[in-house]
Amino acid sequence: MKTEMIAIVSILLVFVLLEIRYTRFFAKPLQNMSDVIVELVSTLTLSLFTQPLVLASSVLLASLLLPGAQGVLNDWPLWAIAVLFLVFDDLSQYWWHRLSHSVAFLYNLHRPHHNANYLSIRVVYRNNLFYYLLMPGLWFSGVLIYMGGGEVYLFYIVLKMAVIFGAHSDVRWDQKLYAIGWLSPLMWLLERTISTPATHAAHHGKHQSDGITHYKGNYGNLLFFWDVLFKSAKITRRYPTEFGVEDLPETSIGEQLIWPLVRVPELQHPLPAEAGGQQSSRVG
Repeated sequence: MKTEMIAIVSILLVFVLLEIRYTRFFAKPLQNMSDVIVELVSTLTLSLFTQPLVLASSVLLASLLLPGAQGVLNDWPLWAIAVLFLVFDDLSQYWWHRLSHSVAFLYNLHRPHHNANYLSIRVVYRNNLFYYLLMPGLWFSGVLIYMGGGEVYLFYIVLKMAVIFGAHSDVRWDQKLYAIGWLSPLMWLLERTISTPATHAAHHGKHQSDGITHYKGNYGNLLFFWDVLFKSAKITRRYPTEFGVEDLPETSIGEQLIWPLVRVPELQHPLPAEAGGQQSSRVG
């Protein structure tokens, strides 16, 4: 196993162990067997098949279409290459995520991520199997690796996944830090820079009326700064009491995993009302 994969799996296991200890990792509120199946299949498919396939395919395509570009970043400073990954991977993923809450086709691929009635490290990779296959950021990352950004990518992807794991976990590490008065300036900056449990929990909230949920916003993955910059941020330092998708019918395992190959006519649905409504922007 490659070094970066060992690091990512180790970070993942730390959050798994924390959830086992503090937040019932194996028995989340309102979970059912379909949740377990969707999470297991989507996580294993992305990790073992989709991500390696997309990265390898994008490197191959780049070698065919851009034969003179191999290694052109070798003499670039590391910080400049890191900026390229932030723009072409993280920023593009922000817009992919944002579009997934506005375009019906993409929402059907992304809805499984919100279908769980809980937030947990378990839902990090919970999406339709085609969601990541089509994600532009993965393809751009492969091209940047081909161009000589491979070493920077190793550190970048470990940092990014650590932040994403931390933001999805229901072990609310930021809550303890908010309570420390002298850390207030640092937390003010941190929550506007990277995704945290509070800001990402708001994105997964179920009821817009609770004053916390911000389903059509807080899209950031590594950098929450994109939400601040593009006015889709809402910061309350509070957490919704319920998670999921409001006012949508239940769906099937097959539809969650391989829509549009599996369609259940009586379960077809539009975007949720709030997700299709007027964009709300507020930074607290």
